[in-house]
Amino acid sequence: MVNLTGRAKMPEQPPEIRARNFKEVPFGLTEEMAIQEAERCLQCKNPLCRSGCPVAVQIPEFIKLIKEEKFAAAARKIKETNALPAVCGRVCPQEVQCESKCVLGIKGQSVAIGYLERFCADYEREMKLTEVPEPAQPTGKKIAVIGSGPSGLTVAGDLVQMGHEVVIFEALHKPGGVLTYGIPEFRLPKKIVEAEVENLIKQGVKLELDSVIGRMRTVDELMSEDGFDAVYIGVGAGLPTFLGIPGENLNNIYSANEYLTRANLMKAYLFPEYATPVERGKNVVVIGGGNVAMDSVRTALRLGAEAATIVYRRAREQLPARAEEVHHGEQEGVQFKLLTNPVRYLGDENGCIKGMECIQMELGEPDSSGRMRPIPIPDSNFTIDCDMAIVSVGTGANPVIFSSLEGVDRNKWGYIVVNDDTNETTKSSVYAGGDIVTGSATVIGAMGAGRTAANAIHNKLMGIKSEVKDD
Repeated sequence: MVNLTGRAKMPEQPPEIRARNFKEVPFGLTEEMAIQEAERCLQCKNPLCRSGCPVAVQIPEFIKLIKEEKFAAAARKIKETNALPAVCGRVCPQEVQCESKCVLGIKGQSVAIGYLERFCADYEREMKLTEVPEPAQPTGKKIAVIGSGPSGLTVAGDLVQMGHEVVIFEALHKPGGVLTYGIPEFRLPKKIVEAEVENLIKQGVKLELDSVIGRMRTVDELMSEDGFDAVYIGVGAGLPTFLGIPGENLNNIYSANEYLTRANLMKAYLFPEYATPVERGKNVVVIGGGNVAMDSVRTALRLGAEAATIVYRRAREQLPARAEEVHHGEQEGVQFKLLTNPVRYLGDENGCIKGMECIQMELGEPDSSGRMRPIPIPDSNFTIDCDMAIVSVGTGANPVIFSSLEGVDRNKWGYIVVNDDTNETTKSSVYAGGDIVTGSATVIGAMGAGRTAANAIHNKLMGIKSEVKDD
């Protein structure tokens, strides 16, 4: 008899303790729990779960290996298509991807695919069973990867295994992109990102930090002077977006990008051990409802906020953040002001924020995204007291690389236009993927774009004709 409702519940820190520390919230599954959860998998002949994964992880196959207690082999099975299983097992929205397709979810609870992915990846790393695969014979081809986020790491890992020389150029002093500067330690410990990058270096990928392409070198110079045969652009979408409302220049109003970068990459939460101070608000509001907003508001609590509030203009059902992150936030004391939109910031005599005037909203007809459009309710204005505001309403295309980049078309939002089948830009042998193409999206989506580009780069450099897709 298949267990429909006995889905594994991952042990985690109690809310009252974890809300004041930066240690990872969930502890992970035990071996016994992982095996029991793996036994719930039906091993479908036509696994719909795989169709929900942007990189087509062989889900039933790796789960079967866990059931057989072959944990390291399960991790290696995942790595055949996903280079970062320990990362994806923690931050991917499995509930709307692979797990949403699981047939057990029709009448009960889907298999905890994300938990199992995390389990076997952690087991392989902690037991020091990670194997460095042998790359193919050297091709003599050389590829530059700009940016070391999830898409850049995927491209580099795939191409080095195909026998190419790969150099990653990272603008910051630590690799990992959004995995390092954007996602907090309590959701994704940095030691995991460091281990994944170290594995790539062991495979032969070269990494150049503090290298701002667009300033120090241009894409054209990489190709014409440095001998690179192809370039992949994976610089993300890190340009902060603000609301454009009165009072925006008051002190203690942060973009989520700056706030999280200070706390994560620059370890402001360990000040003065790390000399990167960040304001520690006592009454913090975060404007937005996505994962970045949830990361920001939960970080504020851990930095000592007595009250931390999400202000979001739509209803709870429209919150784009993962349900698990919202649930964890609520357990930790995060407050929610829904159907609420700021109209101006209020300042004190010292030029610091002291409050925020908002207006109540109601939901109208669906907009272009398919969600019901929030509409202001006349004469419903009210004030929220706060001494810090963090704005998390989206980001724009990273502008630095475009200062010296010619021949690459961009769309009306400033993102790079690519061929959907190859991720090649309008500039020959220059490819792009991740948030710089799609805008802010998921880690696994960026990795899928990286895999598409890696295959296309390899085929082009080696003169292999790509298969023409059927209409």
